[in-house]
Amino acid sequence: MFQRVTLIGRVGQEPQMRYTPDGVAVTSFSLATTETISKTMFDGRDRSCPQGWKESYNAKNWELTTWWRITCWRKLGETVNQYLKKGQQVFVEGTVSGEAAEGSQNPRVWTGNDGVARASFELTAREIKFLGSRGETAAGPPMGEPPPEGFEEDTLPF
Repeated sequence: MFQRVTLIGRVGQEPQMRYTPDGVAVTSFSLATTETISKTMFDGRDRSCPQGWKESYNAKNWELTTWWRITCWRKLGETVNQYLKKGQQVFVEGTVSGEAAEGSQNPRVWTGNDGVARASFELTAREIKFLGSRGETAAGPPMGEPPPEGFEEDTLPF
């Protein structure tokens, strides 16, 4: 079985690089992907706001933003840390990681500072391509490797 997730979105925070006890670089950042639908249906009638969506900045669409946690390893992590900046548009391809239970991947669940339960999937990046104009990016499409077989993120000291 092969699992592959492809995302295009904007970086939500500056990447943060750390090292495992063995000296392996690992960089994390958040990525926002946004789905947009028109407020006006094909027949000209207004579409009501779907639950959980919000009005777009131009007031013509409804938007739903999903936040992802992206992790990059080794050389890919070093490159991302060096060149990727908050607000940049990026293509990410990788595999979903979460909390494994009963043979399936489940989202990581936590309670936010506001007391609201939240959940997210995390993506281990295998490839990242910097998108946008020349002024927005300083690098080409680096390639990366997955973490070593059997590596447990819980062993990281951070």
